Amino acid sequence: MRYDLVIFDNDGVLVDSEPIANRILAAHLTELGHPTTYEESLRDFMGGAKHRIHETVLERSGKRLPTGFDATFDARVFEEFRGRLEPVVGVVEVLDKLTADGVPYCVGSSGSHERIRVALTETGLFERFAEGRTGGAGRIFSSADVGRGKPAPDLFLHAAREMGVAPERCAVVEDSPLGVRAAIAAGMDVYGFTAMTPAAKLTEVGATMLFADMAELPALLQENGAVVEQ
Repeated sequence: MRYDLVIFDNDGVLVDSEPIANRILAAHLTELGHPTTYEESLRDFMGGAKHRIHETVLERSGKRLPTGFDATFDARVFEEFRGRLEPVVGVVEVLDKLTADGVPYCVGSSGSHERIRVALTETGLFERFAEGRTGGAGRIFSSADVGRGKPAPDLFLHAAREMGVAPERCAVVEDSPLGVRAAIAAGMDVYGFTAMTPAAKLTEVGATMLFADMAELPALLQENGAVVEQ
């Protein structure tokens, strides 16, 4: 009796990238004439795809970001990732436990495939997700694979479909309100990681199973994931 699939967000859940990326994003937007603090970047963009940045800036300022914004942002982020990025503390042990218990897992991230690959490679996690599915990018799913990013449910539903698992048999591990909303909209159980996001921010969008330390996650999954096999 267990979940048939655990879907992990990448940034902030598998890899400790949110502080790096949001510092760079805030500085880049400010440089382009859209003053943004680190805290505002976390509040407005954490967990979202890059199109959300473009849409938000256009809505607030009436101005479009320059054509090269994405490429410049990615280059700066990747440069900082190399040699500095670390796995989230305790996540390696969580993945080891799921593997030992025979519980399949995958990535469902708002980031591009390139960003996911760079982050997972730098932290030594890539091979854990690169295999296990015929063709494509193994068990790695990006918002680029679907029409709408989080908070729409499309990405998580796509991941479940590709992995051959019904949505109600999936658990999602998320650390952003956007991701929690997406998981709930997909009809999946969601485990809210509060290491960077205040618990209240996740509960107000519907998260009911919260944890602050990755070491807590396996027991929570076991306790709440007792789904009777059909």
